[in-house]
Amino acid sequence: MSSFASFHDFYPYYLNEHRDRRCRRLHFIGSSLVVLIVLFALLSGRLAWLWLAPVVGYGFAWIGHFVFEKNRPATFRHPLYSLMGDWVMYWDVLRGKVKI
Repeated sequence: MSSFASFHDFYPYYLNEHRDRRCRRLHFIGSSLVVLIVLFALLSGRLAWLWLAPVVGYGFAWIGHFVFEKNRPATFRHPLYSLMGDWVMYWDVLRGKVKI
Protein backbone atom coordinates (compact mmCIF):
# COMPACT_ATOMS: atom_id res chain seq x y z
CA MET A 1 0.00 0.00 0.00
CA SER A 2 1.50 3.32 -0.99
CA SER A 3 -0.98 5.74 0.54
CA PHE A 4 -3.46 5.80 3.37
CA ALA A 5 -6.49 7.99 3.83
CA SER A 6 -5.88 8.31 7.58
CA PHE A 7 -3.76 7.06 10.44
CA HIS A 8 -6.67 4.80 11.35
CA ASP A 9 -6.19 3.08 7.97
CA PHE A 10 -2.40 2.99 8.37
CA TYR A 11 -2.15 1.44 11.85
CA PRO A 12 -3.20 -2.12 10.89
CA TYR A 13 -0.55 -2.01 8.14
CA TYR A 14 1.96 -0.75 10.70
CA LEU A 15 1.17 -3.59 13.09
CA ASN A 16 1.48 -6.11 10.25
CA GLU A 17 5.00 -4.80 9.62
CA HIS A 18 5.81 -5.63 13.26
CA ARG A 19 4.76 -9.28 13.50
CA ASP A 20 8.04 -10.48 15.01
CA ARG A 21 7.99 -10.14 18.78
CA ARG A 22 11.73 -9.38 18.85
CA CYS A 23 11.17 -6.41 16.56
CA ARG A 24 8.38 -5.12 18.81
CA ARG A 25 10.64 -5.57 21.83
CA LEU A 26 13.41 -3.56 20.19
CA HIS A 27 10.89 -0.82 19.33
CA PHE A 28 9.74 -0.77 22.94
CA ILE A 29 13.29 -0.59 24.30
CA GLY A 30 14.21 2.17 21.86
CA SER A 31 11.09 4.19 22.64
CA SER A 32 11.62 3.78 26.37
CA LEU A 33 15.19 5.01 26.01
CA VAL A 34 13.93 7.99 23.99
CA VAL A 35 11.61 8.91 26.85
CA LEU A 36 14.49 8.65 29.34
CA ILE A 37 16.85 10.70 27.14
CA VAL A 38 14.27 13.46 26.66
CA LEU A 39 13.48 13.55 30.38
CA PHE A 40 17.16 13.64 31.29
CA ALA A 41 17.89 16.41 28.78
CA LEU A 42 14.97 18.54 29.95
CA LEU A 43 15.42 17.99 33.68
CA SER A 44 19.19 18.45 33.64
CA GLY A 45 19.18 21.34 31.19
CA ARG A 46 21.62 19.44 28.98
CA LEU A 47 19.65 19.85 25.77
CA ALA A 48 22.61 18.72 23.66
CA TRP A 49 21.65 15.17 24.67
CA LEU A 50 18.46 15.44 22.60
CA TRP A 51 20.36 14.51 19.43
CA LEU A 52 20.60 10.99 20.88
CA ALA A 53 16.82 10.51 20.96
CA PRO A 54 16.26 9.84 17.23
CA VAL A 55 19.52 7.90 16.92
CA VAL A 56 18.56 5.54 19.75
CA GLY A 57 14.88 5.31 18.83
CA TYR A 58 15.39 4.64 15.14
CA GLY A 59 18.51 2.56 15.76
CA PHE A 60 16.70 -0.02 17.85
CA ALA A 61 13.67 -0.02 15.55
CA TRP A 62 15.66 -0.39 12.34
CA ILE A 63 17.72 -3.25 13.75
CA GLY A 64 14.43 -5.00 14.50
CA HIS A 65 13.25 -4.52 10.94
CA PHE A 66 16.45 -5.41 9.11
CA VAL A 67 17.47 -8.34 11.35
CA PHE A 68 14.17 -9.91 12.42
CA GLU A 69 11.33 -8.67 10.20
CA LYS A 70 13.45 -8.63 7.03
CA ASN A 71 11.52 -5.59 5.77
CA ARG A 72 12.07 -1.89 5.22
CA PRO A 73 10.85 0.32 8.07
CA ALA A 74 7.66 2.21 7.28
CA THR A 75 9.58 5.36 8.24
CA PHE A 76 11.03 5.46 4.73
CA ARG A 77 7.63 5.58 3.02
CA HIS A 78 5.33 7.05 5.69
CA PRO A 79 7.48 9.05 8.14
CA LEU A 80 4.73 10.86 10.05
CA TYR A 81 2.34 7.92 10.29
CA SER A 82 5.23 5.66 11.23
CA LEU A 83 6.29 7.94 14.07
CA MET A 84 2.71 8.09 15.26
CA GLY A 85 2.49 4.29 14.97
CA ASP A 86 5.60 3.88 17.12
CA TRP A 87 3.97 5.76 19.99
CA VAL A 88 0.53 4.22 19.57
CA MET A 89 2.10 0.75 19.61
CA TYR A 90 4.18 1.78 22.65
CA TRP A 91 0.99 2.82 24.46
CA ASP A 92 -0.76 -0.37 23.30
CA VAL A 93 2.10 -2.44 24.76
CA LEU A 94 1.83 -0.60 28.08
CA ARG A 95 -1.94 -1.29 28.12
CA GLY A 96 -1.45 -4.96 27.18
CA LYS A 97 -3.14 -4.66 23.78
CA VAL A 98 0.08 -5.56 21.92
CA LYS A 99 2.33 -8.30 23.30
CA ILE A 100 6.09 -8.08 23.45
